[in-house]
Amino acid sequence: MTKKHLLLFFFFCVCSVSTYANFNFNANCVNAYEAIISLRINEARQLIQKEKQHDPKNGIIIMLENYVDFFSLMASDNKNDYERLKDYRSDRLSALEDNSDEKSPYYLYTQAEVYLQWGLLKGRFGDYLSSARDLKKASNLLKENTKKFPDFTPNKKGIALVNVIFGSIPSNMKGITSFLGMTGNAPTGIKQLEALRLELPKSKYELFKDEVIFFLCYINIDVLHNKNSYDKLIGYVADMDSKSLLKSYLQGYVAFKSAHNEEAINFLKSAPASTIYIDMPPIDYLLGNAKLNRLDTDAYVYLNNYLRSYKGINFIKDTYLKLAYFYLLKGDNAKYDYYLKQVRAKGYAVDEKDKQALKEANDAPPDTDLLRARFYFDGGYYNKALAELKDEKVNTFKLLRDKIEFYYRLGRVYDRMEHDNEALQNYQQAINLGKKTSYYYAANAALSIGYIYERKKDYPRAASFYKQAIDMDDHEYKSSIDNEAKDGLKRLGK
Repeated sequence: MTKKHLLLFFFFCVCSVSTYANFNFNANCVNAYEAIISLRINEARQLIQKEKQHDPKNGIIIMLENYVDFFSLMASDNKNDYERLKDYRSDRLSALEDNSDEKSPYYLYTQAEVYLQWGLLKGRFGDYLSSARDLKKASNLLKENTKKFPDFTPNKKGIALVNVIFGSIPSNMKGITSFLGMTGNAPTGIKQLEALRLELPKSKYELFKDEVIFFLCYINIDVLHNKNSYDKLIGYVADMDSKSLLKSYLQGYVAFKSAHNEEAINFLKSAPASTIYIDMPPIDYLLGNAKLNRLDTDAYVYLNNYLRSYKGINFIKDTYLKLAYFYLLKGDNAKYDYYLKQVRAKGYAVDEKDKQALKEANDAPPDTDLLRARFYFDGGYYNKALAELKDEKVNTFKLLRDKIEFYYRLGRVYDRMEHDNEALQNYQQAINLGKKTSYYYAANAALSIGYIYERKKDYPRAASFYKQAIDMDDHEYKSSIDNEAKDGLKRLGK
């Protein structure tokens, strides 16, 4: 063989190894995917490596590696890992684009998945414009793939997610979507995901069912703020793999966010703790908060566990504040003061919860009766919350802040107990006292009254209170309250 032919042969061999020439979602890849969705990440990596040795040209490997990064970052929230891992995005997309198997429905689909997952991650880490661009690219690829392969069911997952995301973009970020020419419809996207959840078990793509349930839970709770969907979502999660850590986490997450505190504690304490699963600090965060809502004496254990194991930037100040309040209610003022100092010194004021924690740490100590009522309410213990409040007299509070909060807390409790008249009266008192202060109580009271009147189909009054909520400035949670009020006006066609 001549030197020239030897070089050509060598070049061919190198290219044949580095180029992905097929998409084979075989049994080994299915097992790796299922391990990822169950958060058995090390097992998934081993299975992916096994597939690389068996069929190094299989393009499914690239998608699975991206799934590993996606769920690892969702669990850890680690900014350093995010900056390191996002460099793989372009290489993976290039390798998928170079794949010679363009007749496979997975050719465009795997590219769309990489764009979609990084679009979600970029949004989570604050790279909003780049996030929107990736999501738009994912949408375009999925639409093209649907035209080429209309019977390829997995296309529907990404299309539905993009519909929800662009249909629920906060009003203060609408400029980005307008710039990119993207629109969406959140209710339509939810219906698409609901239909897909039912369709998948009847198809050969049933393995994607748990992932769809994962997104349905997050969208209902975090995007739509649907706090009354507990029974429905818990029913969905019950169908997931019984050995899945993601299942246990979602059960606890849905229960906690829906004020089913006892169930949340039981689900979270039952989560598998084997080393075969990825570390999940959010479980300790939720469990510590749920136990604090019940005023358990060991709540501090789980809050401290979260601080020790979490490497991200969110809820650090919030967790230190919860520890401060835990010790305040125990009467340990020295530890209360210590943890207040940690709120001021540690963590980041990026998330609204952390911004609120910092403000509370720099304010006067809370009234302990109001604080207990707050925790009981958050846990869904409405009778206990009411018992903390009903014997209080507003004039016994020295601070205007506490008077506003008293009416606000009463309004919230009566609202959840479906005593609308009492709720409206107390919410209005909170508005009257607090509309010109920097506390969020008045604005959220106006938003809550809007919800009550919307339920009653008194749309003019609902719109009036949504507008009142928006008009109040310079308070905590301004962005989220405004966005929810604007969503309300949008539902009313205002």
